[in-house]
Amino acid sequence: MNRKMRMGMVGGGQGAFIGAIHRIAAAIDGEIELVCGAFSSDPARSKASGEELMLPANRVYGSFEEMILKEKELPEGERMDFISIVTPNHVHFPPAKMALENGFHVVCDKPLAFNMQEALELRDLVNKTGLLFALTHNYTGYPMVKQARAMVRNGELGKIRKVIVEYPQGWLATPVDNKQAAWRTDPNRSGAAGCMGDIGTHAENLAEYITGLKIVELCADLTIFVEGRQLDDDGNVLLHFDNGAKGILHASQICVGDENNLNIRIYGEKGGLEWRQEEPNTLIVKHLGKPKEVYRAGVGNLYDATKAHIRVPPPGHPEGYLEAFASIYRNFARTLRSRLKGETPNPLYMDFPTVEDGVRGMAFIETVVEANKSPQKWYPFKKY
Repeated sequence: MNRKMRMGMVGGGQGAFIGAIHRIAAAIDGEIELVCGAFSSDPARSKASGEELMLPANRVYGSFEEMILKEKELPEGERMDFISIVTPNHVHFPPAKMALENGFHVVCDKPLAFNMQEALELRDLVNKTGLLFALTHNYTGYPMVKQARAMVRNGELGKIRKVIVEYPQGWLATPVDNKQAAWRTDPNRSGAAGCMGDIGTHAENLAEYITGLKIVELCADLTIFVEGRQLDDDGNVLLHFDNGAKGILHASQICVGDENNLNIRIYGEKGGLEWRQEEPNTLIVKHLGKPKEVYRAGVGNLYDATKAHIRVPPPGHPEGYLEAFASIYRNFARTLRSRLKGETPNPLYMDFPTVEDGVRGMAFIETVVEANKSPQKWYPFKKY
């Protein structure tokens, strides 16, 4: 089987920000094609979106239910292989559940679901069906994040002692009246947390992905700074990890002047490292008793996991947010293609966030919200 993987999209129609990001990312490596979609809960808007994307009219659907059932009726060589869900949080679960129940693999934006009950049901379905499920924690797709992870795994930093991860933004420092702000600050659509659910989960996922450690307890302080807002727009969390390491996680959307300043610093017994999302091709590596080193994507003796995610061979050509997103889609597509051919997938390309990461993210949200309300200093991380 030598063909592109066929994708159907739920959400992401006219006026949506993240849908276009997913479509571009999925197309970058030429291994996925968009063949159908239910781009809006409004059938007319879905149709108009499909026309803009130059899809055949009979492959543009008025609802995700119609898309899944109609695609299932098509011959195996024509129907979609998987769906990509790019809706607000409260609409992740229904299409993911229905897709899995009807034999379709799933890529879903984060967080996994609206609440833990939905997350656990999706995990059970994935385990029952054996279908692939990818969650788009896209920051794990950066080559130098892969390098950092490989260095920690190889013991180059020694036992990890300290993790500091921050995700400051400033776009909600004042009341904002637009589509993105409306649903992200609405508890009926966003879920139990605002800032912590939106970007705090990225920070949590990045810290655990690079270090391989798990948070076991935390102390949380969430704040609503903008008057009238219903969900947190700032949060500070102290962390304890399962190897005894200590951590600090800060996520905020009221840090005036910050854009998407996700950054992480990790310190072990022998060394440390530092990475910033706004300069993603650079990794700072620190050593005991000698000057720090600057690692660059595409330069020097990097790990295979790093080199596998570098697309532009001449060093110095910027690769960023879209390429990191694309790494998840490409790895998912290559793993799926191997599965469909009856082959063992290459472990290098099985590296993408899964439903388990999604459950972990939902547990983080739940734990932080409860810890913030509790008089207890250290609150155990929820286990599911």
